[in-house]
Amino acid sequence: MRTEWVAKRRGQDNVSQMHYARQGVITEEMQYVAKRENLPAELIRAEVARGRMIIPANINHTNLEPMAIGIASKCKVNANIGASPNSSNLQEEVDKLNLAVKYGADTVMDLSTGGGNLDEIRTAIINASPVPIGTVPVYQALESVHGTIENLTADDFLHIIEKHAQQGVDYQTIHAGILIEHLPLVRNRITGIVSRGGGILARWMLHHHKQNPLYTHFNDIIEIFKKYDVSFSLGDSLRPGCTHDASDEAQLAELKTLGNLTRKAWEHDVQVMVEGPGHVPMDQIEFNVCKQMEECSEAPFYVLGPLVTDIAPGYDHITSAIGAAMAGWYGTAMLCYVTPKEHLGLPNAEDVRNGLIAYKIAAHAADIARHRPGARDRDDELSKARYNFDWNRQFELSLDPERAKEYHDETLPADIYKTAEFCSMCGPKFCPMQTKVDADALTELEKFLAKEPVAQG
Repeated sequence: MRTEWVAKRRGQDNVSQMHYARQGVITEEMQYVAKRENLPAELIRAEVARGRMIIPANINHTNLEPMAIGIASKCKVNANIGASPNSSNLQEEVDKLNLAVKYGADTVMDLSTGGGNLDEIRTAIINASPVPIGTVPVYQALESVHGTIENLTADDFLHIIEKHAQQGVDYQTIHAGILIEHLPLVRNRITGIVSRGGGILARWMLHHHKQNPLYTHFNDIIEIFKKYDVSFSLGDSLRPGCTHDASDEAQLAELKTLGNLTRKAWEHDVQVMVEGPGHVPMDQIEFNVCKQMEECSEAPFYVLGPLVTDIAPGYDHITSAIGAAMAGWYGTAMLCYVTPKEHLGLPNAEDVRNGLIAYKIAAHAADIARHRPGARDRDDELSKARYNFDWNRQFELSLDPERAKEYHDETLPADIYKTAEFCSMCGPKFCPMQTKVDADALTELEKFLAKEPVAQG
């Protein structure tokens, strides 16, 4: 789709969507997004120019179907995949990608740390993906020095960041906000630093007693991103890893730095979204979303969860979807899914499915709560089908049609039951929706009640 679109831009100093938007240009990507979102193209351009919306679209990812992340657009969901040294391989990750796209992932992050050649795995994922791909380059930077963090140099980081950009990665998590002066602030935490990328940078700074190289070389990263239109996903290295640590001094100090970095990237017309917590009690979610908007000048917020309790290993797709729905309601632009395997192990295909559906529910609930135009149309259509006992239409409108049909057919598998006016819960005699009351009957009842009010009590 994008081959011809990007051909005319190659070789320019800055090919970012923000750069064109600020010049008053509505790109083909903006037009495509406008149709997907059912919004005016000029609104898309204005939001991208302002920085409240990003269109992650590397010029080397030409099979991408452009999408938008921002408060003016629908709430989005990211799915994490990635091979590890202990499990998985290239084909399994491509299969997970295809499954994630099937069940509605708006973007996918490749968090591979092993399990094969990382460049080959990443290239295969990008080539197979119609949705934006994100990565965390510090993982491969560490692998490039055989896991010895102390040997990493700024050039090692920049080399990997540019490699990912050249390969077509649409957005990269850059852990530039964690500063050496922030590290003592984690002293009173229960779980310390839980960000894998943040932990790598923290150990590097503790060893060298030098400032974060991603912070000191932030301008160099900007120059790379301008050439390929890679969006920043500014990593929250000090996100809370438990509800006890939420909204603490360390988290908020880093957030202030992320706001400064956001505005620095915007000075060069580079797109930015900002990552957020983590583990947050329900009563602190609104504060976290509003604080991010304040500190980061309304750059799109991208949160992991947040998990609202810490006592449900094996069910953290539920504990986090509760927080995710609330975060989306308050204005978060994208939700990073959590699978049932969170905190326990590498997710398999079924975990990806369960995590994604939980988060599609959360994002859709947020869109309804924010009264986005048309958000409830599908709900109303399914409700009509349910009232009319149109089982096949119900399946079709479900977020997971296969699962809905599977559960229905566990007890009533025969085709005849696809037109039956009952399910196995109430059976044929007790279904309340069989009480069909037509308009004429209601009119007659209203006349009766007007004449003879029914005694109360």
